[in-house]
Amino acid sequence: MQKQFLQICFILFVSCLLLTACGKDPVVVVKTKTELISQSSWKFDKATAGGLDITANAPVCLKDNVVVFLANGTATVDEAASVCSPSYAGSYTWSFQSNETIIHLSGPLFPGGSNDFTVVSVTETNLVISQVMTIPPYPATNVEVTFKH
Repeated sequence: MQKQFLQICFILFVSCLLLTACGKDPVVVVKTKTELISQSSWKFDKATAGGLDITANAPVCLKDNVVVFLANGTATVDEAASVCSPSYAGSYTWSFQSNETIIHLSGPLFPGGSNDFTVVSVTETNLVISQVMTIPPYPATNVEVTFKH
């Protein structure tokens, strides 16, 4: 009789543990690409061309630029201390296109570039974009630029 009582107590104890340990799953909030891209300013981190690291060769005047995308479709580029000639500083408009896989800007951000960037990835901390650029004397090549917060 005492053995059955202990077994029942053990089963009740385990049941209580299981029932109280199973709480609600935490709510995971997934941000939209617009929320991710517009949450704060972006600074150049690194660049590749044709798969090769070209970070060291990127002009200093582009490396210190600060890019801000606002959720309302406007953007700004601040040249910071080192100014490019011609300057890329100023106000832009931007929008996602092709199911949020393309960022279209009202003007290019880089010499030899275009207004459209392919979104490689966007996270809380990194924005990776790419586009085919032609920078003489080199042939057109795919350039991938990583920005960070």
